[in-house]
Amino acid sequence: MDFKVVGKSFNRTDAVAKVTGKARYTRDLGEKEMLYGKIVRSTIAHGYVKNIDTSKAEAMEGVIKVLTHKDITANKFPTAGHPYCKDPAHQDCADRAALTDKVRLYGDEIAVVIAEDELTAARAARLLEVEYEELPVLLDPEEAMKDGMPEIHEGTKNNIVGQNRFKWGEMEIEEAFAKSDYIVEGVYETSPIQHCQMENHVTYAYVDDRDRIVVVTSTQIPHIVRRVLAMAFDMPMGKFRVIKPIVGGGFGNKQDVVLEPLAVACTLAVGGRPVLLDLTREETFIGSRTRHAVKFYIKSGVSKDGRFLARQLRVISTQGAYASHGHSIAAKEGVHFSRSYPAELATAVEGYTVYTNMATAGAMRSYGIAQINFAMESHVEDISRKLGLDSTLVREKNMIKLGFKDPISGIQINSCGLPECLQKAKEYLDWDNKRKEYANQTGDKRRGVGLAVFTYATATWPVALEIAGARITMNQDGTMQLFMGATEIGQGSDTVFSQMAAETIGVPYNYIYIEPVNDTDVSPFDTGAYASRQSYVSGQAVKKAAREIREKILERASGKFGLPAEELDLVDANILRKSDGAVLTDLADLALDSYYCTKSACTITSDVTHLVETNALAFGATGVEVEVDIRTGKVEILRIINVHDSGTILNRKLAEGQVHGGMHMSVGFGLSEAMLYDKKTGKLLNGNLLDYKMPTIMDTPHWDVDFVEPYEESGPYGNKALGEPPAVSPASAIRNAILHATGVAVDKAPMNPQSLFERFRAEGLI
Repeated sequence: MDFKVVGKSFNRTDAVAKVTGKARYTRDLGEKEMLYGKIVRSTIAHGYVKNIDTSKAEAMEGVIKVLTHKDITANKFPTAGHPYCKDPAHQDCADRAALTDKVRLYGDEIAVVIAEDELTAARAARLLEVEYEELPVLLDPEEAMKDGMPEIHEGTKNNIVGQNRFKWGEMEIEEAFAKSDYIVEGVYETSPIQHCQMENHVTYAYVDDRDRIVVVTSTQIPHIVRRVLAMAFDMPMGKFRVIKPIVGGGFGNKQDVVLEPLAVACTLAVGGRPVLLDLTREETFIGSRTRHAVKFYIKSGVSKDGRFLARQLRVISTQGAYASHGHSIAAKEGVHFSRSYPAELATAVEGYTVYTNMATAGAMRSYGIAQINFAMESHVEDISRKLGLDSTLVREKNMIKLGFKDPISGIQINSCGLPECLQKAKEYLDWDNKRKEYANQTGDKRRGVGLAVFTYATATWPVALEIAGARITMNQDGTMQLFMGATEIGQGSDTVFSQMAAETIGVPYNYIYIEPVNDTDVSPFDTGAYASRQSYVSGQAVKKAAREIREKILERASGKFGLPAEELDLVDANILRKSDGAVLTDLADLALDSYYCTKSACTITSDVTHLVETNALAFGATGVEVEVDIRTGKVEILRIINVHDSGTILNRKLAEGQVHGGMHMSVGFGLSEAMLYDKKTGKLLNGNLLDYKMPTIMDTPHWDVDFVEPYEESGPYGNKALGEPPAVSPASAIRNAILHATGVAVDKAPMNPQSLFERFRAEGLI
């Protein structure tokens, strides 16, 4: 489909402000007489706070208040950034309090000091004397699930947050295995990792002159934050106003309610004065969210020619101390497993999400699919080696096809560029020749090529509500103000929304001015930034609002020129007569007339919501060539490409940036990143950016990106998910390239030098 504005590479609306330092983040705003809060965190991982002596801290000059759980009246609340569900059985778990006396992780929030300045607050926080009753520390979810283990949350049997089982196919799973020529089993693991967004969590709250509670916060989900606050404090929702300024990244870490209830409790405790809570990087590691560590048990029954007849999956997901997104990630992994390579005879899945005494796991870019993809694509490679078949042929034979309808979710595949993505990745690597060239290598340095493919759902329908709002107002000169409930968090959505609006209205891109700050008092309702939903879901609202204001403009022109609206057109901000293409007036003149005509003055605006009841799968493939140093375990990426089917690419420059960032995250996930805990104490050992091995520019290869663009009919402009898919498959492809280079199958991420060295030594390569 031909577009004039959509698909063009415009610079981001916030680019200049961010690179020049003019962008104002939460910490740049502030209020008069701001106070500062410092959270006091537990020095045990599991147990009870028996007593807290706050006297020394309270005696310090500049300390205003010290709060413990006894001083907080808030109810327990859910923290997940999910839309509300009316069905109680599907609501998020309300297991969090602003402060607690039951410690569930090393660094749990047990008190907060409020002082005139940050230094005083920090110094005072160190003066609190805490007496604990310790309980056994549970870090291994399979251990935590055993009978007789202490309950991390009272009443949670075997510490299981949630579980699910499902199966589909024409026969029972064991019967299907019996009909298989080969049975292949594997156990694959991923580690907990941190988002490491540039801006840490920061929030301040105050009571305004109308006795309303204002919360300014770096979040992905302002409207959800407001709902949770109303629930936590048992107050009307209108009592709260949540403002989201420019956000310095989130990647899912800010798709949770982390600091906001405590900030509200603080301001209420000091008579409504503003109180700021700003996490350090070290606090962000333990006090925000992580990616779930997951263990996968996979069993596959295959035919001699590589067809999947039976597939079985068991998921054990490490939730950490609080439910956050609960079982939704493990459940999504099961659904993804079942549909990515549909078995001919039977599929069976069971999943468990388990509380442990670790930092809370929540949403992170790719939302569980990075973990299951690592397991699944590794398993496909292992099957192919066992059968002596080219893994790309096995993938092509079994992977999801156009027209497939998921029996679990009901999602039907109406566009699918996966075969083209895989072919492009193969061509990039010169796959067939490299497989031969790198066979049977010896020596200390060996090369290999690897591939992995993926699927990714767009947004969350039918599992969760998908509603979005948009408002457009025409100014007196014909330019437009666009207001969105959807949140810009660094992904470039404001730019794309502006392109969408301009495309549909019929004006140049520079006619659209979008408001970057979200304010629950004035922004249309939207559930926020997550699930690669914004261009697909919120884009529908933009298109609807743009169509409505375009129709109103043409109706105004119809009245002015005495022609039916259907005989008029709006192109490049000009009103045209369709019959001959004659320009009747420009939009600026029509707008001026609309505002100031003494007989028919009116403003032209649209304000809409849109409920999306569709979904679409995005697809892609990663190809990578690596060199592995056998003696050091170091892996160097020589070449890597991500090829995506995300439907219509709305802005190629922004799209490539999204892919680059996702690839970087996946490389870290695959090769270096892991949060390490002391098994005895539960203390995080590497909760800083020195000890936590996130890739730097020195570790970053050249990123190659390509797209195929089948038009997706359910997308507002033929588009579907792109934000999260780039973070899915690079780690899997790297694992398979290491296998090709060395003959060693590594089944746990990260595949860092230490782990590889140990595996190579165990396999006799060293």
